[in-house]
Amino acid sequence: MNEIHKTHLHELSLPIKSLFTGYLLAIGVGLLMAGVQILLTHGMADGKFGLSVDDIVYSYYGDRTGSKLEAKLNGSMKDNAPPEARLTLIKWARAGSPENEWETTIKPLTEQYCVGCHANMPGIVNVGEKGIILKVAATDTGASITNLTRVSHIHLFGIAFIFFFVGWIFSYAGGFSQLVKAGLIFFPFAFLILDVAAWWLTRLNPGFAWLVIIGGIGYSLASTVMIFTSLYQLWIPYRTNKG
Repeated sequence: MNEIHKTHLHELSLPIKSLFTGYLLAIGVGLLMAGVQILLTHGMADGKFGLSVDDIVYSYYGDRTGSKLEAKLNGSMKDNAPPEARLTLIKWARAGSPENEWETTIKPLTEQYCVGCHANMPGIVNVGEKGIILKVAATDTGASITNLTRVSHIHLFGIAFIFFFVGWIFSYAGGFSQLVKAGLIFFPFAFLILDVAAWWLTRLNPGFAWLVIIGGIGYSLASTVMIFTSLYQLWIPYRTNKG
């Protein structure tokens, strides 16, 4: 493996080039799918397709004038139940979720339109259970501390590993000054930390929602530059003075 200490990517042997290329392609597609997943989850928090500041606010600070149940029924779950069923559930939540209506009105609707997915898919709360739907129908105060802690450590550990190997491969690219190269390698980690910190800050104050978007755009741009540059220079010789 001494050959990976050479200056430029195109000088590596075919097996190492194949290894790096396969990794970069898989990571690139994975990051693209992550972006799509964000659009389909957080991006629908305000009921409209496309990520906005309001989506970030609803996801982390919550909509404290309503409930998570109402936000979901008007957002990402809008197409999964007819308008009259959604309206009944929303009115029930706004009325304080009276328990005497559970058996006669609410439970039949959840069994018909909700539990098919919510009772069978891991990671999704089962709103067919009375205790759970009562919590979901309460005022939406945003992401819970427990959930934020869980997602934060997974996000930091997992994505940091991705950026480490992308940055390591990119460190053998040519055409960049040492300062610029060091900056591109470090920026994704810095923006990742900013992104996660902004989740917690937004939960406290919706004014920090912009930092979530800045963090996500920042590490996406830096990693994109490194991935495309590395893929290009692995197979197209870059002629420059060593260093």
